[in-house]
Amino acid sequence: MSTLMQFLVYGLQLGSVYALLALGYTMVYGIVGMINFAHGDFLMIGALGTFFLAQAFSSFAVNGTYSGLIVALILFTAMVGTGLIGVGVEAIAYKPLRNRPKMSALITAVGVSMFLENFPRALPFIGPSPRSFPMLFPTKRFQIQGVMISTTQIIMIVLSLVFMFILYNVVNRTKIGSQMRACSMDKDAAQLMGININRVISITFFIGAALAAASGIFYASIYPQVDVYMGGWLGTKSFIAAVIGGIGDIRGAMLGGFIMGITEILATSVNSNLGYAIGFVILILILLFKPAGIMGKLTIDKV
Repeated sequence: MSTLMQFLVYGLQLGSVYALLALGYTMVYGIVGMINFAHGDFLMIGALGTFFLAQAFSSFAVNGTYSGLIVALILFTAMVGTGLIGVGVEAIAYKPLRNRPKMSALITAVGVSMFLENFPRALPFIGPSPRSFPMLFPTKRFQIQGVMISTTQIIMIVLSLVFMFILYNVVNRTKIGSQMRACSMDKDAAQLMGININRVISITFFIGAALAAASGIFYASIYPQVDVYMGGWLGTKSFIAAVIGGIGDIRGAMLGGFIMGITEILATSVNSNLGYAIGFVILILILLFKPAGIMGKLTIDKV
């Protein structure tokens, strides 16, 4: 039983990364109606940005440990910076194609992803080589009923849940959230009601990219290595999580992320190759028996 609970802890820590990243996929799809395949690369940007920020603040570290205030400042700066990059990507690459066929935006998203992965490799201060991620959070370990859990895992899971809770309440209980929901239902009608569509989409990309940065920081804190390609595979898994939960539904993205994380850890405990494949197996089953996802609803498009 303790072994199963240990796997559950690992699954929750990995699932929180997938869930945060999946939220960006589902928000962009729900409002803009496109799959932003470059979204996983925002995770990489956030993790790399945090690496350089930690170096910049290294003089404030005591015995290699940062104070809570410095860590909060680094996290905030990395998330805001990545969010602004997300807004810039939308304005430059996606906005001109908003009224074009969806295939144009899809191909552009693939091109943006390739650019975000390969451009940093050409920069001499980044390059293609992996880097060791700094220790931002304390690493004390506790044993509860035979289950080992670290302070890093606790902080990571709790902060992920806090971010999800804040986002859910922003979308459902604020003015900008109501504008987002209106745009997801009918952008033309929302614009006729005086809603600034461009502003809503920019805010959506900002929030999604900022959460992706947080997921990158958390992932690198558990698996302390960053490189320019780390967002590709994680982005694919998070997209699968969004589809499993019901892409376009925030609660579905959260649920899908935790399902992906827990099942991947359990499958990996049996066979490492099965851990890589389990997400695709679940995706196929969901598409066969509930194509809209666990919490998604089938819609009919009028032609």
